[in-house]
Amino acid sequence: MRTSPAADLTDAPSNSVQVAYALHYDTVTVVERCCALLGDIAPVLLLAFCGGKHDPAAAFTALRSAYGAIPVVGGSAAGAMSGGELGYSGMEMGIVAFTAAGPVPQVHVTHGLLHGEAEAGEALARAVAGQAADDAVVLLFFDSVASTAPLRLHYASALVDGFHAALGGKRVNLIGGGLLTDMNLSDGWVFDGKGVSKHSAVALVFPPEVKAETTVMHGCRPVSSFMRITRIDGAVVHELDGEPALAVIERMLGLRLGSTDGSDLSLVATLGEKHGDPFAPYDENAYVNRLILGANRSDGSITLFEPDFREGARVQIMARDNALMLDSVRQGTAAARARSPAAKPFLGLYIDCAGRASARSGAPFEEAALMMQDLQASFPLLGFYSGVEIAPFGTYSRPLDWTGVLTVLTQAMP
Repeated sequence: MRTSPAADLTDAPSNSVQVAYALHYDTVTVVERCCALLGDIAPVLLLAFCGGKHDPAAAFTALRSAYGAIPVVGGSAAGAMSGGELGYSGMEMGIVAFTAAGPVPQVHVTHGLLHGEAEAGEALARAVAGQAADDAVVLLFFDSVASTAPLRLHYASALVDGFHAALGGKRVNLIGGGLLTDMNLSDGWVFDGKGVSKHSAVALVFPPEVKAETTVMHGCRPVSSFMRITRIDGAVVHELDGEPALAVIERMLGLRLGSTDGSDLSLVATLGEKHGDPFAPYDENAYVNRLILGANRSDGSITLFEPDFREGARVQIMARDNALMLDSVRQGTAAARARSPAAKPFLGLYIDCAGRASARSGAPFEEAALMMQDLQASFPLLGFYSGVEIAPFGTYSRPLDWTGVLTVLTQAMP
């Protein structure tokens, strides 16, 4: 897409941040290829996302072997993207290398997610609050899968709520995502700076001169009238308007699920809560949508990816619309490119719900490829496929589902 010269974001600080993306079945080889692409630099911190088929300990060791005992943060990803290339085979690796020539974030870690996501968020926030300036940009990453038998997720909503609650009134610009090894929710793990860990969350706190311009791309449309949640227990929605939730959704969608556990619901619909004026014209940015993890046909309930909807909440059934998703990406990336802040953009980060990949969504082409094509080489950009996305919504940040969150980090002019 053509833009005016005033909208060109190519004036990034040179060599302060470098990105690399590579694909290979061998873990050490994929690290070596990324290092070769990064060139002759001396990074002081690495943000790395590694496909789930790679050995995380081997990847961490190879990165430390290449660059010394510097912090390595990030973790597993269902796929990665950069420079017009993307993949979700599990053999990808994407790296952001921060050098001393530009702004470098401070790293804070909690390993307490297994004992309670809210408590872990509070602990992390107390550490962040002591160092972050007001409105500081904070990147937050955590492993999404708490256990697989039975499947239980680390809930981003509880983590983020705990984080906000313990900031002591300080406001930060929080952006982040949940980490997965693959699109089947098989596992997740974190590079915590010093190694590989589970049940962990890592926060990167940027200095005050760094700001973030964030654009959220959606792709769902309402296909029902408003309904009330009349019975809910955590993430399990039992009733909508007094009827079994599964029966209502099947009736509204005009289909009967093929699988007994309702897992195919996640491919076609979400449950959405509209914020602001419920009767205002449709605006995708007014909705918080929750993916449906599965259903229980015996009691007619559905299970959402997050437990943050409440009894009495007014919701709608939202159909996942590929055409709308692609349009949202076109419009969102054009808007991001058109912004001309009085600052230097030095890094773009795209946190993309794994369900938006064409292999899962059925879209005719990759929406992430559209994003990269539109931005071209405007600034170094790295993306990864996530389990949940965290982005500003209203007055504070919250988890979102089936979104693409594009954040452009800028550094104030001297």
